[in-house]
Amino acid sequence: MIRKLLSRMMELEGYEVLQATDFSSGLKLLKQHLPQVILCDVFLPDGNGVDMVPEIKKIHAECEVILLTAHGNIPDGVQAIKNGAFDYITKGDDHNKIIPIISRAMQQAKKNQGKIAVPASYSFESIQGNSPSVQQAVSLAQKVARTDVTVLLTGETGTGKEVFAQAIHRASLREKGEFVAINCSAFGKDLLESELFGYKAGSFTGAIKDKKGLFEVADRGTLFLDEIGEMAFELQAKLLRVLETGEYIKIGDTKPTQVNVRIISATNRDPKKEIEKGNFREDLYYRLSVFQIHLPPLRERKEDIELLTTVFLNQLSAKLNKTVTGMTPEFLATLKNAEWKGNIRELRNTIERSVIVCDKQLTLQDLPLELQNVTMESDGKNVSDFELATIERRHIAKVLQYTNGNKTEASRLLKIGLTTLYRKIEEYKINL
Repeated sequence: MIRKLLSRMMELEGYEVLQATDFSSGLKLLKQHLPQVILCDVFLPDGNGVDMVPEIKKIHAECEVILLTAHGNIPDGVQAIKNGAFDYITKGDDHNKIIPIISRAMQQAKKNQGKIAVPASYSFESIQGNSPSVQQAVSLAQKVARTDVTVLLTGETGTGKEVFAQAIHRASLREKGEFVAINCSAFGKDLLESELFGYKAGSFTGAIKDKKGLFEVADRGTLFLDEIGEMAFELQAKLLRVLETGEYIKIGDTKPTQVNVRIISATNRDPKKEIEKGNFREDLYYRLSVFQIHLPPLRERKEDIELLTTVFLNQLSAKLNKTVTGMTPEFLATLKNAEWKGNIRELRNTIERSVIVCDKQLTLQDLPLELQNVTMESDGKNVSDFELATIERRHIAKVLQYTNGNKTEASRLLKIGLTTLYRKIEEYKINL
């Protein structure tokens, strides 16, 4: 009853109001519409509002949360504010107070727009995903973080291996030390050797002064070796030496340099297959993989796509200083049915592109053409799949994709006039 009364009061004040009976249904509305202010009861059928504020902020950081309770107490109020709530008020405290508080919260939410940046450092809290495979990977990473053993992260490109490496470092006893990352596939053998181990002045042409290697920079910290499977076979022996003895010899030096570095490595290849092919040292593999964690591809954790999309939408709309009110069910369904060969990185890039081109809410037309042509399925075919307009729109989009956006060539292949093609592009809102 009070929910309907408050909703009516806010509507009369000119606010657009969405209602939910419990937290789980409210969470669905939050992901789809990204409201500026949430008025939430403390005692909900499926949880406590005070505890839920951080979860709301995790999904939509710019949103302001006002908690409402019938039995206010000081500890709950203090905890609510600590958790990030805008205010904590008691029912019957008088309805005259609620509208002004909502107004102030709305003003603050507008100020937040574009000011909440993506975190520069990573932690386990920044890893998004509720699927069992991701939760298992996080659990393993948290357990190994406080030790000093080497960790090997495996998984396809774009699954978040560096995010996990950063999180392990932040939760380790070395967190005050440097986290240094290098992609082994980006350098040839000689250049990678000088980057990792450094050199002495005069050791080769152009070496006019001593250079610290990344091992030295990461001393008492963590060195992340990404795409370790791409490292030259000859250089692997020198890396093995560091792992076994904690020392190495710089290029052009005669005495060893001692370092205390934790190694986290990553690869998108199958290490055992690379060993069989003779591309990777078996002894180095066993030194690097004392603790191995596999990160699942996005196609095996599709239940996380909605959460990831909402988080990226929140982050990128802030970064691009653009107000986006959420996404349509058709948009989300298409994302869930895509293959995502580039995994999380590809999904994030797609959302960024969609945020740039959208008007107010993310729709199917804001996706790249190749994704717009993905057949949507739920319990069966989507009803719109059988509509002539939908079929025509998809065919036109496919032809335009084939011609790389050349409308004259597309109209020739479609056997329609160029003016007709332009009209249909406008009518169907086809983004090129």
